[in-house]
Amino acid sequence: MKKILDKLLGGALVFLMGLIVLAVLWQVFSRYVLQNPSSVTEEIARYLLIWIGLLGAAYASGQQEHLSINILPPKLNPENRIKLMIFINILIIAFCFTVLIIGGGNLVLMNVELGQNSAALHLPLSVVYTVIPISGVLIIIYKLNEIFNPKKYLL
Repeated sequence: MKKILDKLLGGALVFLMGLIVLAVLWQVFSRYVLQNPSSVTEEIARYLLIWIGLLGAAYASGQQEHLSINILPPKLNPENRIKLMIFINILIIAFCFTVLIIGGGNLVLMNVELGQNSAALHLPLSVVYTVIPISGVLIIIYKLNEIFNPKKYLL
């Protein structure tokens, strides 16, 4: 399951990064060569950056490449190290569920009810904000995988 998720999420991040590069290149080309700046590329780049940031955080969490300070675990015996890492992952799951899934979901629902749209693209902001609960779900999937495969903590 993790390998499939890694490939899908990694591929999505590469695709989104390609789109943001194209948006920025078009903005520069239209502004300086055509002398007619595009009104939508700045907004597209901003929303793509939000999606890349949140999905990238989920991906980094799944690869255990997120920022962390590893002072205590190496000093513990293997059994206690596993218990500590499981506890930390449970805290991360609780945070993601509360803040990203519930809070992000409420933000999406609020924007659906208010019918807010972006200025240039007239894109519903609820579409932009759906990445918040999506990233929360992805992080929880990765952390559950770590909890149920604790042997990697011993490496």
